[in-house]
Amino acid sequence: MEADAATLTLEKPVEDGAEAPVKTVEKPATKPAPKSRRKTAAKSAAPAVAEPEVEPEVEPEPTSEPEVVLEPETVPAEEADAPAKSAPRGKRRPVRVTAPESPAAAPAAPEVALSVEGLSKYFGGVAAVDAIDLEVAPGAFFGIVGPNGAGKTTTLSMVTGLMRPDAGIVRVFGLDVWQNAQLAKRQIGVLPDRLRLFDRLTGAEFLYHAGALRGLDRATIAQRSADLSAAFGLEHSLHRLVSDYSAGMTKKIAIAAAMIHAPRLLVLDEPFESVDPVSAAVVIDVLKRFTAAGGTVILSSHSMELTERVCDGVAIIAEGAVLAAGPMSEVLEGRSLEERFVELAGGEAAVEDMEWLQNFSD
Repeated sequence: MEADAATLTLEKPVEDGAEAPVKTVEKPATKPAPKSRRKTAAKSAAPAVAEPEVEPEVEPEPTSEPEVVLEPETVPAEEADAPAKSAPRGKRRPVRVTAPESPAAAPAAPEVALSVEGLSKYFGGVAAVDAIDLEVAPGAFFGIVGPNGAGKTTTLSMVTGLMRPDAGIVRVFGLDVWQNAQLAKRQIGVLPDRLRLFDRLTGAEFLYHAGALRGLDRATIAQRSADLSAAFGLEHSLHRLVSDYSAGMTKKIAIAAAMIHAPRLLVLDEPFESVDPVSAAVVIDVLKRFTAAGGTVILSSHSMELTERVCDGVAIIAEGAVLAAGPMSEVLEGRSLEERFVELAGGEAAVEDMEWLQNFSD
């Protein structure tokens, strides 16, 4: 009776206008309909009554390749330096190995402030500078002395990038002055020979012009101009035209302009020429404080006594060649710089050959 009642319930007619409920009854003895027919029936049925058949998910077959896992692990230095091993396909290691620099492009050691190798310059077949080698350490106060025409100015012009050499390499703190000129020249402050200034500017305008050329902003230029003018004793002359300055004041404002961008190397060609002793003392004091803070100064001068007194290293140049170079005590060998210079440059022998000066005419 229970089975008949269930059958009657299923076959009970519905009222007009009402839609007969659809119920799926599985019959074990009946073969299931094809998959395409079942999907068609599900689409024609009322919404939210028949659920579409979901095909069972097929799990991927396991492969022999290991799972790729990218972990930010720290790889030991010996693993990074070791040659790469053949890893299974698809495996990645988050290792960054920097290729070594080419030996040909390796710069000079950064602890050398100035490195000059085989520097040469010819004018009309005459060697003004003949294969000069020179090294200056950071923090040194280095002097270059020699007679007129010895090649001092030509050497310093090539060192600072003002004149292109015919041969040789110049490096400033490891930077090639000619291959990497923009970065190398940022490290250099220059006082050139035959000083030419914009002397129709006031002292303040001249310093501003020098700072702006180096890319400094207005506030930085104002602060550094005030500091430099106070150090050189020019604070009361900044409103005057540079053309009205004395020789000593002109040298001081030019050195201040060379220092305004805070260079690591100062190259000064004859900074004390035509400078009175008071102005020279002020300049020397500022330069000594500069080297005490780690800066490097290279200067040329005809004053042997001043060079010996203020410099801790020296190079004696004659006829475009370095006759002696190194720490002051090693170059002097117990004598004064003037005596050593005359000995190496040959001036003493030239005076001895002039015996006729001892005979006076009647």
